[in-house]
Amino acid sequence: MASCAPFTPIICIVDFHHARGPEVEAWFGVPNGTDPAVDNDWPLLPFMALADGAHTSTEDFSYFTLRYAGSEDDGSSGAGPRPATSLFGISCTRQIDSSELIERPKEVTRSTVQKAVVVIADSPEGFGMVRERLSVVTKAWFSQRDFTDQDILQRFQESLATTLAHADDERDRYLGISLRELIHEYKHLTLVFFKCCLLQPKMLFFGSHCERVCMMQFALISLIPGLIRNLQDCADPQFNSYEETLVMPTSLRTSERSSLLTYMGLPLQIFSKGSLFGPYTPLQQLDMLADHGTKSYMVGSTNSLLLQQKDRYSDILINLDEQTTNISSTSLRAALTLTTPDRRWIDFLTQAVNDTWDDADPTRPKQMGYAGSEEFIRLQFEEYLLALLSSVKYRQFVKKHRDDSKALLSEVEGDPVSEFGNDWIDAWLQTENYRLFNKYTDSHLFDIVEPRHPCAGGLTIEDVQRRLAQQVAELHLDERWQTGREALSRNFAEGSKKVSSAFNNLWADIEVMREAQRKRNEEQKLAAATTNTTSPPPSSGLSSSSKPARGPDWSQAQASVQAASVRAGAYLSSWGSWASEKRKAGWGKSSSGQKQGASMPSDRPSTTTVAELAKEERRAAVKVEQAQASVDDGKKEFSVPESYKSLKVTDENSGDEEDVDSEDDDPPPEPLKQTQEEATVAEEKRAWGDR
Repeated sequence: MASCAPFTPIICIVDFHHARGPEVEAWFGVPNGTDPAVDNDWPLLPFMALADGAHTSTEDFSYFTLRYAGSEDDGSSGAGPRPATSLFGISCTRQIDSSELIERPKEVTRSTVQKAVVVIADSPEGFGMVRERLSVVTKAWFSQRDFTDQDILQRFQESLATTLAHADDERDRYLGISLRELIHEYKHLTLVFFKCCLLQPKMLFFGSHCERVCMMQFALISLIPGLIRNLQDCADPQFNSYEETLVMPTSLRTSERSSLLTYMGLPLQIFSKGSLFGPYTPLQQLDMLADHGTKSYMVGSTNSLLLQQKDRYSDILINLDEQTTNISSTSLRAALTLTTPDRRWIDFLTQAVNDTWDDADPTRPKQMGYAGSEEFIRLQFEEYLLALLSSVKYRQFVKKHRDDSKALLSEVEGDPVSEFGNDWIDAWLQTENYRLFNKYTDSHLFDIVEPRHPCAGGLTIEDVQRRLAQQVAELHLDERWQTGREALSRNFAEGSKKVSSAFNNLWADIEVMREAQRKRNEEQKLAAATTNTTSPPPSSGLSSSSKPARGPDWSQAQASVQAASVRAGAYLSSWGSWASEKRKAGWGKSSSGQKQGASMPSDRPSTTTVAELAKEERRAAVKVEQAQASVDDGKKEFSVPESYKSLKVTDENSGDEEDVDSEDDDPPPEPLKQTQEEATVAEEKRAWGDR
């Protein structure tokens, strides 16, 4: 039987026409006069190549699947006919300002020209390398500024066949975003998405960046060992070639990893009959999603209109822009709830990635270690999947040999399947990929792989501590505290500056006020000195009604008045005591008495007559009035005691008593105030008192 002819990669150019929309402009690598889009019924190829929203970025990539109708054997190549299968396309979209073109075609009426270069191959393996080369070639073609020169695209197509044929490196078989980035960003949701793929629901991925939406889907399916090399039925729900060619393995070579995976029933074919895989699916393809024959699919979109009908077109919606997951099916939500062993397993994997995370190169662990690397993550998922398949086979074996205790494994306790989630197991048993697995695998797989969850066991305190530590880490308290501390420091600096400025302004105002007050005091002192210099000094003949032009300071006047009041009170008290004693003894004496008294010292003043006493009083009163006139209106006055006003004096010659304050005599001295003549007046008073 003749072998199947290999598919040669082809290239096409898709242009966005201002009137007709996206359309295929040229083909490379196909016979002249043929159009693969027409031969294979690819009317949606231009819409797949030019994704919605691609005009918002300088460069964008789109990944999609195409249904290849097959070809008959023409007998010229010696190869057999090509059966109907799935093809995979990758497009690089760029745009340029139409004014920069060397020769601007007439049909170009818009300010920008948008085109996409598309590569179509029969497998997505090697698309990582193709993507890099396609980007370089497309950029170089646009840099020519002449789209009629397509020689660079022709040479690129000729080199693709050789490039993909020799792309045997295992790393090129993995496509999608880095698994380290996937786990670092989505954490336990990574396991939720993985188990969701195995249930074959209607999965819809949405995001504004087309390449990221597509890479997310390729990363998930790459976690199923061998699946990316067996996607021949994913472009059409009617394809079923995988099952038609599948046979049960009869031998096992444990030294070969591929033999072990095949014997264990891998890959689990989640894109078999009734399923569809469209990394990027335009709105024009929604009719296929809503078709009755489409039971499940995994598709991506960049058009937000699809979000308005998410309940109709999806069982689970994963929004990459908002990093949210919406599960509309109640049964699916219950099945995707992770068990304690599941959560322990994914927490361990997340911790391994976070401990080796390097912001400079997220795809590789720090110090280039094995733990947390891409290969480490893939092997962990492989171990998880093998344990799951073995546990399911062991449950079936236990049900058949329930009465034979010797046939059961003594080292296995209970039902190991329950650690993967009973709801999830019940849902998975209804899927198409389980049917194929159960049909084409041996019933004793648990003899090859231990039927036990990799992280089996109940909830422990370590699980709680690890969960709390991860939740605290997800809060990013260090980053928030750093941000808060910076904001606090900034506000504190601004506040300190404002407070310092306010104090400086207040101190400046105080200094201004003190300076103004100092100047006023100097002016007052200068004015007082000028007044004292120009005023004549007081004379002894000054009348009681005359007053100086300017009085002394108020505080000094009050102090002088108080001191004068004290001294005047003492003087009048001594005077009153003396007068009272003399009144008791009598003012007049006999001649004998006088003579007798002459022989001893006399304690009476030399002035013995009322007239002389009155004269002395008038002289003292004049001096007191002169001193009192120099005090301002705020002086404190005092009154002469009533005992002094009613004082009676007896004349020695006549023996008659006379009032000291009679109309013929002068009144007693006015209240004494502190003046410059205070010392003189006080001295005279003391002398008078001695007499």
